[in-house]
Amino acid sequence: MDLIVKRANANSLKTQCAVVFALDNTLQSSAQLIDKEANGTLSHILESKALKNKAGSHCWVHLAPNKKRAYEHVLLVSLGQAEKKSKSSISSKDYISSIQSGLKALKGSHIKNAAVYLDQVNLSDTDNSPSTIAQLFATEAKRVDYKYATTKASDKDSSKLEKLTLVVDDAKQVNDAKKGLKLGQALGNGINTTRELGNLPGNICTPEYLANQAKKLATSSTKLTTKVLTEKQIEKLGMGAFLSVAKGSAQDGKLIIMEYRGGAKTAKPNVIVGKGITFDTGGISLKPGPAMDEMKFDMCGAASVMGVMTALVELQASVNVVAIIAAAENMPSGRASKPGDVVTSMSGQTIEILNTDAEGRLVLCDALTYAERYKPKSVVDIATLTGACVVALGNHATGLFSNDQALADKLLASGEKMHDRAWQMPLWDEYQKQLDSNFADMANIGGPQAGSVTAACFLSRFTKKYPWAHLDIAGTAWVQGGAKGATGRPVALLLDYLLNA
Repeated sequence: MDLIVKRANANSLKTQCAVVFALDNTLQSSAQLIDKEANGTLSHILESKALKNKAGSHCWVHLAPNKKRAYEHVLLVSLGQAEKKSKSSISSKDYISSIQSGLKALKGSHIKNAAVYLDQVNLSDTDNSPSTIAQLFATEAKRVDYKYATTKASDKDSSKLEKLTLVVDDAKQVNDAKKGLKLGQALGNGINTTRELGNLPGNICTPEYLANQAKKLATSSTKLTTKVLTEKQIEKLGMGAFLSVAKGSAQDGKLIIMEYRGGAKTAKPNVIVGKGITFDTGGISLKPGPAMDEMKFDMCGAASVMGVMTALVELQASVNVVAIIAAAENMPSGRASKPGDVVTSMSGQTIEILNTDAEGRLVLCDALTYAERYKPKSVVDIATLTGACVVALGNHATGLFSNDQALADKLLASGEKMHDRAWQMPLWDEYQKQLDSNFADMANIGGPQAGSVTAACFLSRFTKKYPWAHLDIAGTAWVQGGAKGATGRPVALLLDYLLNA
């Protein structure tokens, strides 16, 4: 789907469909122009309450054929109720809901191209720049455009929507809106990359597949280089914790390193580290059968890292970012780790494996130690790490843990700004004693209480040399039920942080 920005008039721009809006049951300016030409048809829709005064409510407007008319069809969408403090403003949440609804209606129709007339949309909870308006629009357009079909012989995406024109009402806004559109498209493409990787089955999206995707991305930009470490190289580095997980599978584990150099040569990079367990059976500590298919999503941390790097490449961003993906399968076999085994991490610290299903922290701890060589400005790891985080926060907020409050504050602010929220959890010393072991420097689990906290405490023992944050996305990386699939979170949060760090 092509996205462009234009300044135009609703009665002059040739398009198959004009998408116009109403706020608080009042037609916006472009809708008023069309209403005048249509002899009050849109006003009648509002008067008859065929369009609800709720963000996202929409109605197709049926007009008599007229070859002289600039548009063939009209879609009227409600922006909902205005904010009480300002009768011309709405929340960005309502704006996004309205855009999503309108685009879904277009996608389900026979429309090939449409013009969206946003007029003067005023957002009450963020800046009102044309750039922000266009960025939110483009991100949702790309998000709505995605449909998983890779492993389907039938039911391919039947959408005919090929072109969307975002229309602004002032020529001075065009350049600013174009910048926002570019950012929004890149973010949307990064989110969809993450969703696609997460949705792929484990027999396709293996550690080798992730490595090949990273190599492929590097061919599209001179600013990006990718290298992939094999298990033999990982062993030489002393990554005993990583290998304790990978060795149980016939699929070789991979440490994937992507270096994006778009900023000053002397500038320290920000590092993002993704958990890439491409399928998690639990190992010898086998998971129960029901819903085990969803453990293909256990690599969504790695997928989000790939999504962020995809967006950075598309933007040709002026930043330095290193991405590290710890990719492996966690399988039961004669070679798999057993409860009670003791392994030595790259840091030299020993770990008693009390539960082989607490494998994410084992691959991550060695990747976090590896990150030290970059003398990073910050390190953020992203992982579907604990079911305990889902119990604590549900599916709305990503769990955030950090050893540096300034870093935590920046990530939280990016989450609020990008509607990809996180919630800070405690990382207190009092929890560390739950990881005590009689036979090693630490155990890999801390008992039934505060499971997400003790998992973060475990990782914190490998992050003493830099500002670090951990994002537990176990509750936000995918949805269950009839709409089962990867969400693409927290790509938006991460991209905003990295572009502004």
